[in-house]
Amino acid sequence: MDNLCSLSGLDPLWDWNLTWYTPHPDLSQCFQHTVLVWFPCMYLWSCGPLYLVYLWFTGQGGISLTSLCCAKTVLGLCLVSFGFLEVFYVLVERSAEIHQHMVFLLSPVIRSLTMLLAVCVIQWERMKGCRSSVLLFLFWTLAVVCSLVPLRANIQQIIEEGFFTDAMRFIAFFVYFSLQLTQLILSCFSDQRPSTDTHTYRKNPCPVEDASFLSKMLFWWFGGLVIRGYRTPLQAEDLWCLREEDSSDCIIADLEIDWARECTKLQQKECSLSGCRPTGPKLTEQTQLLKKLRQEQNSGFCLFRVLARSFGPFFLKGTLFLIFHDAFMFSIPQVLSLLLGFMCDQDSDLWKGFMFAFLLFLLSSLQSLFNHQYMYSCFTVGMRVKTAVMGLVYRKSLVISSAARQSCTVGEIVNLVSADTQKLMDMVVYFNAVWLAPIEIALCLYFLWQLLGPSALAGIATVILIFPLNGFIAKMRSKLQEVQMRYTDSRIKLMNEILSGIKILKFYAWEQAFLERVLGYREKELNALKRSQVLYSISIASFNSSSFLIAFSMFGVYVLVDDKNILDAQKVFVSMALIHILKTPLSQLPFAMSTTMQAVVSLRRLGKFLCQDELKPDDVDREPYSPDGDGVVIDSGTFGWSKEGPPCLMRINVRVKKGSLVAVVGHVGSGKSSLLSAMLGETEKRSGHVSVKGSVAYVPQQAWIQNATLKDNIVFGQERKESWYRRVVEACALLPDLEILPAGDGTEIGEKGLNLSGGQKQRVSLARAVYRKADVYLLDDPLSAVDTHVGQHIFERVFGAEGLLKDQTRVLVTHGLSFLPQADLILVLVEGEITEMGSYLELMARDGAFAEFIRLFAGNERKERSHRGTRKSVSRLSMTDFSIDLSQEQLISGDMMSSASIQTMEAISDTEDQKQEVLGKLTEADKANTGRVKLEMYVEYFRTIGLALIIPIVFLYAFQQAASLAYNYWLSVWADDPIINGTQIDTDLKLGVFGALGFAQGVSIFGTTVAISLGGIIASRHLHLDLLNNVLRSPMAFFEVTPSGNLLNRFSKEVDAIDCMIPDGLKMMLGYLFKLLEVCIIVLVAMPFAGVVLLPLTLLYAFIQSFYVATSCQLRRLEAVSRSPIYTHFNETVQGASVVRAFSEQERFILQANGRIDHNQTAYFPRFVATRWLAVNLEFLGNLLVLAAATLAVMGRDTLSPGIVGLAVSHSLQVTGILSWIVRSWTDVENNIVSVERVKEYADTPKEAPWTIEGSMLPLAWPTHGTIELEEYGLQYRKGLDWALKGISLSIQEKEKVGIVGRTGAGKSSLALGIFRILEAAKGEIYIDGINIAQIGLHELRSRITIIPQDPVLFSGSLRMNLDPFDGYSDEEVWRALELSHLKSFVSCLPDKLNHECSEGGENLSLGQRQLVCLARALLRKTKILVLDEATAAVDLETDNLIQSTIRTQFDDCTVLTIAHRLNTIMDYTRVIVMDRGLITEMDSPSNLISERGQFYLMCREAGLV
Repeated sequence: MDNLCSLSGLDPLWDWNLTWYTPHPDLSQCFQHTVLVWFPCMYLWSCGPLYLVYLWFTGQGGISLTSLCCAKTVLGLCLVSFGFLEVFYVLVERSAEIHQHMVFLLSPVIRSLTMLLAVCVIQWERMKGCRSSVLLFLFWTLAVVCSLVPLRANIQQIIEEGFFTDAMRFIAFFVYFSLQLTQLILSCFSDQRPSTDTHTYRKNPCPVEDASFLSKMLFWWFGGLVIRGYRTPLQAEDLWCLREEDSSDCIIADLEIDWARECTKLQQKECSLSGCRPTGPKLTEQTQLLKKLRQEQNSGFCLFRVLARSFGPFFLKGTLFLIFHDAFMFSIPQVLSLLLGFMCDQDSDLWKGFMFAFLLFLLSSLQSLFNHQYMYSCFTVGMRVKTAVMGLVYRKSLVISSAARQSCTVGEIVNLVSADTQKLMDMVVYFNAVWLAPIEIALCLYFLWQLLGPSALAGIATVILIFPLNGFIAKMRSKLQEVQMRYTDSRIKLMNEILSGIKILKFYAWEQAFLERVLGYREKELNALKRSQVLYSISIASFNSSSFLIAFSMFGVYVLVDDKNILDAQKVFVSMALIHILKTPLSQLPFAMSTTMQAVVSLRRLGKFLCQDELKPDDVDREPYSPDGDGVVIDSGTFGWSKEGPPCLMRINVRVKKGSLVAVVGHVGSGKSSLLSAMLGETEKRSGHVSVKGSVAYVPQQAWIQNATLKDNIVFGQERKESWYRRVVEACALLPDLEILPAGDGTEIGEKGLNLSGGQKQRVSLARAVYRKADVYLLDDPLSAVDTHVGQHIFERVFGAEGLLKDQTRVLVTHGLSFLPQADLILVLVEGEITEMGSYLELMARDGAFAEFIRLFAGNERKERSHRGTRKSVSRLSMTDFSIDLSQEQLISGDMMSSASIQTMEAISDTEDQKQEVLGKLTEADKANTGRVKLEMYVEYFRTIGLALIIPIVFLYAFQQAASLAYNYWLSVWADDPIINGTQIDTDLKLGVFGALGFAQGVSIFGTTVAISLGGIIASRHLHLDLLNNVLRSPMAFFEVTPSGNLLNRFSKEVDAIDCMIPDGLKMMLGYLFKLLEVCIIVLVAMPFAGVVLLPLTLLYAFIQSFYVATSCQLRRLEAVSRSPIYTHFNETVQGASVVRAFSEQERFILQANGRIDHNQTAYFPRFVATRWLAVNLEFLGNLLVLAAATLAVMGRDTLSPGIVGLAVSHSLQVTGILSWIVRSWTDVENNIVSVERVKEYADTPKEAPWTIEGSMLPLAWPTHGTIELEEYGLQYRKGLDWALKGISLSIQEKEKVGIVGRTGAGKSSLALGIFRILEAAKGEIYIDGINIAQIGLHELRSRITIIPQDPVLFSGSLRMNLDPFDGYSDEEVWRALELSHLKSFVSCLPDKLNHECSEGGENLSLGQRQLVCLARALLRKTKILVLDEATAAVDLETDNLIQSTIRTQFDDCTVLTIAHRLNTIMDYTRVIVMDRGLITEMDSPSNLISERGQFYLMCREAGLV
């Protein structure tokens, strides 16, 4: 190169005297004309071909020729022509001695060809739809930067020699430079979308799609949303649409296929290892366990492989950013070393100092940019992983087999998509630290070794000591966390049960007992948390003191081993900078390993769930509809609910003819529901053949109602045909209900049909099936919860010979004897086998078990329906004790069975304002508050902590930072200590002072963290107690309109945030605030002029922060609000999976789930980008402070010592991180203080009357007689709604037995709700024994009267607790109650007797047994007034007889009010009240009412009693 340059009469390529050892540095002419010209060209020629190939494979369609593209092309061609003109000029002017001007000829040729390549790239990008070019942006940047040196040289020459000495060359250069600069500016903009882009017309598209490369790197594209969020609080409609590559459809489509392929491989592998070999002796339990663990590991690994294949490339791009970040990070201490070396060397040229200052700024800025690009990549991958996992889990939950479903509660499935996906997202962020952190630690120690020699090993020893301590603490904390989580799970499970059974708790006045149970769990949970937080404080103190401990050990060893070892500014502050870098990998490594291990566990859990057995579609042959032949055929079928265990159905042979009505009868637990499940393919087919011709509609035994409008529940995704819809609604007896509902069929139905009565839910469920116009109808006891005459109406209009389904195949499970004569075929099931089959007359003629059963109940119920309320699947519970065969309805009910359903249709949610077209909205959607968090929330939080703790916390923080400032300043004084005879004096004293100050800081750190943790626990205890009291004291109306998911969210996620997140955020925020104060003091003390820079930077900081916090808080709220519907939908789908499958609606539900996940991600995506936007802007401010400090240090070299400069610059280097962490922790606190806001929300909701009234004069034995008087009593469910009871006056005497009858909506249950003050009187009074019940406490009232409700609700806990939660009765009294309720023999056979553990919802007892437990509760209380709210509607005739006989004998001296479905149960009552539309229409003895031939007579006639 030197030869080439010398030929052209130029200097050598490099000259140190010209470039470095001079006060006026410059590059040689040779360097300027070769390297500076060729370097950008070499970059483009080396990267260009690869880039063009990349575009070939990833092209997205052409972009039309835009003005931007035209401008770039024209400018490119101008640059090409300039180059060729230069070549032409050289050839013409220097043709004679051309060989002496080769450099001047070569450079323009290379440059012109490169510009031509650039123009080709511009056009190729346009054709392939590339809108912003990374390659060309970097090329133009390099070209402009390389042209800056010649630009300076030319300007200098003009100044020295004048413009006209070589005007043509100057003009040519400036024009060329201007064209390059213009190209660079144009490359900062992106072109329009490709013409083939289908998303061009999307509403509110994400601006990142339109952003240029520079805008993406600096996150400028996000600024618009920040400004909008600052001006007005963000709403959901302000958020951008998801990018296509982030949407569920795009992510899951390929992933699902890939996962199915992996699953098949895994199953084949398992089969080859064990399954396909003939099994010898039975596997031992240990072998089975090992096999199960291996399967879990394999499935987890498979899932990881699938996710890695899908998201790995994007993640690797992020990893590349991280490697660049690390390179810049390790360069900074080296430049700092050079700067301090410059400060020590008074002879160095000043420009070197400025260059080092600028280099520090540039490297810090690049480090910041690459770090945030890496974080952005990680969070984007994390978001996509979350979408993928949620999608896979949701799809799996729709096809999982019944046996597998038993081991996965709804809660567990929701946990998979919430907790486990979060762990995978954490792993994505921290996974690289697992391999990179050890490399970073090794590099730090290598550079420290270079500075301090073997003394650096002392630092390694300190690290080795700190690691095991933190490891030990982490292990102890994880154990405590397990304990804490166990109590948290128990508390949440209990809260779930309380919310599900809240109506029962209120009826029995049991709130206090359950409140104490919750608080018991809470206290244990907080004790574990307290111990964990103390350990965590030790960990934080050791970590925050780690930089001091490492420095103390290294510097101590360094100065003590040899007196000649001098600690100067260079050694001290470069070492401190390296130690500061070392802290990051040291803290990240254990956390990264922990999150990776947790993610491995989550992958196993997810893999295990995703590999669970699925329902086999080929178990049932689904044949196309044909008008002849049989509709449903089962040949020699044996079915079970799992592969192992006894079958639930055996030797089943059934042929159901097309268009026939088949009735299935049998005792509770005989397998009726299981038979329908077998026809649906929900059971495990062990042998035989099942075929179904045509489409299927299914009505489950327990109605599954979606949280949507009534219309949407009926239409269920089909096109609405008005005339058919009207016929269906009329046939299913829903027209009267539509008249009463506030918005008709547009009324929104709450979770699990909470605001519908049992009968209404059943009729809606039936209407859904009828509307479908299917070929085969499978009906599981659909008339169980409706009134006699309504049941008759539905049978005639729907199932009967003239009904809507008269031509369809109908299989009807029923307990109603009156319908059987009209059936074409009756199947009698006994213990899973069909014992008799034939028409009604044939079976009666055979005189078998069926005929005997009919005769037994014919006398009193010849045509009576066996009416049931909303019930859990009894027919899946076997007759022997309580061994369970789980059926599909249990899958529907899941682990969150709601028993809080109001049994009357009037109890509807507040839907006056709802529009009919609103679909799937929550009854009262979780609202997002807007704007900044109110100051009173902070005041509320700190008030609960108390001033006595807040003052010591602030004092400790001030002391902690004062100690830190002192030991850092002491180091700078030590570094400036003069060297006498090659040594520094009093090193022992200096080391001792340094150690004492550092130790004082460590102790104060421990004190502050413990104090904040304890304050957080105090606040959390108070806030949880307030929340619990507020919720339990809310009226029933509150629970009807507030989804249980919202309340559970408060008790779990929000309380967890108050427990941990707020104290952790406060620790971080206060720590960094005081640290920033320390840095500012140091910089200002060292360089007072820095104040000129600090003030505007502070104002800018406050400005950016105010923008960010407003937007971030609102995004967090929107994300939290959009998260609840995902879990609600998951919950709903899992519970109704069998219905969704039966109606073949899986695709529609998957689309709905995708929509909800995407809606949540639209808030999550800008939320994490907001943090990156903030960090890039703030760290740029921090880097300006670095530049200011370093520049001022260079300018004040003569007055400043190296020690103070090292102190100021090394601390200013930390500001970038400190600023980001302050705002991030500030935002975390503000985001999480929203939890205080959300927990306090329920403080202002309406509350019930007081539970007890102080100084109450109520006699202990009240009521002694049991008289009830109603005076003009009126009841409304909501203001503005019709009256549920309209001015009723009624007097019930002592020991009177009163039956209350009437159709659904007549006001029967409203009367019971009024007596228990579940609803308060709108007018009038109720007197019991002459005392106005409105003037006594609710518990005083409810504990003195008793109800046996329609839904037999049990809670998890012992049987004794379910009978007597207050422990107010002796064991003898409890056993006596069990004996009278016919449960003594059953309980006596249980291993734990009274301590037998009931499962959630009492599901390990049959329905009949649960109802008898409710009877036992009533017998135990034995109050003077007993209310039966359709109490026997949900049980078979035998259990009903038991309950009725017990009530007649044991409550003979009590006043009994019975809301009746079965009229025969009240025929011997003293009085019957007939209600209609909130009024008493008839009231007299049964015999008198029959003789009057009014409404009651008609009802009795329909029931076959007259």
